[in-house]
Amino acid sequence: MIWRLFSIRALQALAFLTLLTSGVVQAAAPSIGAKRAIVIDNNTGRILYQKNAHDKCAVASTQKLLTALCVLDAGSLRNKVVVQKTDTYCEPTKLYIKPGDTYTRQDLLKALVVKSGNDIARALARDVSGSQVNFAKYMNKKAKQMGMNNSNFVNPNGLTEKGQYSTAYDVAIMARNAYSRPQIREMMKIKGYYFQYANGSKKHLKNTNRLLTSVPYCNGMKTGTTNASGRCLVCSGTYKGRTAIVVCLGATTQTIWKDSEKLLRWALEN
Repeated sequence: MIWRLFSIRALQALAFLTLLTSGVVQAAAPSIGAKRAIVIDNNTGRILYQKNAHDKCAVASTQKLLTALCVLDAGSLRNKVVVQKTDTYCEPTKLYIKPGDTYTRQDLLKALVVKSGNDIARALARDVSGSQVNFAKYMNKKAKQMGMNNSNFVNPNGLTEKGQYSTAYDVAIMARNAYSRPQIREMMKIKGYYFQYANGSKKHLKNTNRLLTSVPYCNGMKTGTTNASGRCLVCSGTYKGRTAIVVCLGATTQTIWKDSEKLLRWALEN
């Protein structure tokens, strides 16, 4: 289903009408350091704030939300995945799954969303589509179906490659679609859990989204970092019956958490 985000002109008109009829004025959006950002009301898709939201850029591992959507729609999560050697050809964030190991798609998808393993993304992509190239085609097809018209994906994990890009606006579309899926929504809010390897050993995976612990009502979504993208975060929160999604791209280590928290609190508490 294609989720339509309102234009900023429509937003301004609606905000003005609300002002006239209710006398309520929303506090001005906070200043942020991130190069690109957007805030949407998840229930309506209405844009609450945007900054360079249509600039094309690298979005790092935030695009794993699209990978998750593709995997979810490609068949049962109970399907078995046998790890191949080519799945391990990536750096730097890995869970170090080994060739010959067998997992369910459910096992790997959960680890992908919580800990963002690049080898996990490759294993799922190859299992679903036969190759990384074919999975990228699948990603782009699904992105277009959702209305992500200024994006192109080359791999399932967000590692920097020529010709791969998206925008804050498109990432918001992707995030809203991911939030609409109960399976992904439940995984995104997990703060940590023990992943069991095929040999029986376990490793505690801590969610890379710090806002899950610093903001009581934060319930997702996905971090991302590369040299090309800078620090990125897609976060969501539900407060007093309203849910907002915040996308911050091109921030720094010093600003990403403050930027995202300020926008999330502004969207839901004012």
